[in-house]
Amino acid sequence: MKIILAAEIILSLVASFFAMCYNMHMFQLNGYKNQEHAAWLRKNERKQRLLYAGLFVSLLAGLFPNPFTAALCVACTLLIVWYYRTLRLNNTKKKLVYTNRVKRLIATDICLSLILLPVVYLTGKIQGLWVYTGIVMCIQGVILLPANVINSPVEKGINQRYINDAKRLLKENDRLTVIGITGSYGKTSVKYFLNTLLQSRFNVLMTPASYNTPMGVVKTIRGSLKPAHEIFICEMGARHVGDIKEICDIVHPNHGIITSIGPQHLETFFNMDNIKSTKFELADALPKDGMLFLNGDNSYINDHIKEKGQMYGNRIFYGADFGTDRVPGALEPGKSYHASDIRLSRLGTEFKVTAPDGETEQFQMRLIGAHNVANVVGAIAVSHKLGIALKDLKVPVRRLQSVEHRMKILDKGPVTIIDDAFNSNPAGSRAAVETLAMFDGVRILITPGMVELGAEEERYNYEFGTYAAACCDYIALVGKKHTEPIRRGIQDSGFSMDKCKTVEKLEEALTWAYAVKEQEHKYILLENDLPDNY
Repeated sequence: MKIILAAEIILSLVASFFAMCYNMHMFQLNGYKNQEHAAWLRKNERKQRLLYAGLFVSLLAGLFPNPFTAALCVACTLLIVWYYRTLRLNNTKKKLVYTNRVKRLIATDICLSLILLPVVYLTGKIQGLWVYTGIVMCIQGVILLPANVINSPVEKGINQRYINDAKRLLKENDRLTVIGITGSYGKTSVKYFLNTLLQSRFNVLMTPASYNTPMGVVKTIRGSLKPAHEIFICEMGARHVGDIKEICDIVHPNHGIITSIGPQHLETFFNMDNIKSTKFELADALPKDGMLFLNGDNSYINDHIKEKGQMYGNRIFYGADFGTDRVPGALEPGKSYHASDIRLSRLGTEFKVTAPDGETEQFQMRLIGAHNVANVVGAIAVSHKLGIALKDLKVPVRRLQSVEHRMKILDKGPVTIIDDAFNSNPAGSRAAVETLAMFDGVRILITPGMVELGAEEERYNYEFGTYAAACCDYIALVGKKHTEPIRRGIQDSGFSMDKCKTVEKLEEALTWAYAVKEQEHKYILLENDLPDNY
């Protein structure tokens, strides 16, 4: 029995480690927010059930110590090790980053686990060890919540020190122009496009990748800002009301771009009014002479301007064509930047841009998608207002590259892959399948659907199914349970269901898509990619 107990103690430590790493990874993806992580734990309770089973058999071994219960306990612990190790290996989209904050949480986790050691002596040394190992394993799903509360004063102090240092660096560079970019979607693409265009004239720094949180912005400033920089392009992300204001209070933007407003992160915003007010926190933070660039193709932006437009005097609209949901006159010549004569091919997109002063210029780029045209026009508008002539922007626009996993074209001989895996919002998903419909060939969609849409998630996925049915020749749905609303939307639209297949893995969907027997060139759209915590 002592040998089995020793083996169980070692195995339980290994099991606790893997369970802790997995839950720490999810906690990091949930932004170290207790409320969000608690909601995730409730939604994914089944992923913690093995830990509860481990506690149960440990209690059995403690209450009824015999070779059978001991062996059962060891077997259960081995299963826990295998399960959480597998989960950890399968979560490869965005790995756990062992930041200093994570290391401090691990240390607090260990300390809290050690506090439970008196259990060993209260229940008897041998029996207590069995019970203790089970308790330590079981609590790894929830122990991060109190650990985060304990660490919060330290984390706030450290963060404030870094924030003050970033503010100091910005203040010292008094000739720096800060351009804030926010939006429910499109902000990262516009950031990269604007960076490319402005670099033809200015020394530019931008927040890299998806560094759009307060501490991501602070890290960029402290690590990369130099006295020679003339423009700082700052992407601003948000999951809660006040998130944009928090970043604006750090960087104090001179100008701002709102790329879009739409139903995204509804699980944390709760309603569209909160999303609209949060995105316009950027507009509220601009100085009187600051320029506010607004996507005139977005109905939510236009609704807000109709209601509170008098608050934003120096606003400039941009868009891809003349739509019906805009503020009256928003994209009329003389009042906006707008694209027209849009033509799509496998080589990219051609379009004409008209500036408010009537100046026009023809542009060509390797990017595809109507929403990409609008995003590029937004970048052109900002660059032009900052003093770069339209004709001088033609070459930089031709150099624009697709942002990773955002409508990126990959030629694979007889098959063209359109990688839009990052996208996960209703408007973007609809735009993507409508762009797919513009290609002349066999059009195949592969998607696992959309998430973080709160109570409206099922409705939006159903509608996505109806759009997909109208635009695609073949459809592969990844994940049976989550894609059921999409499948219903496809079926109710009269789509031939023998051309719609549901699989469990992306690899299966790609194999099926490649095997579709058609003589024409195949275009495969990879739309949406669920994050690891889904």
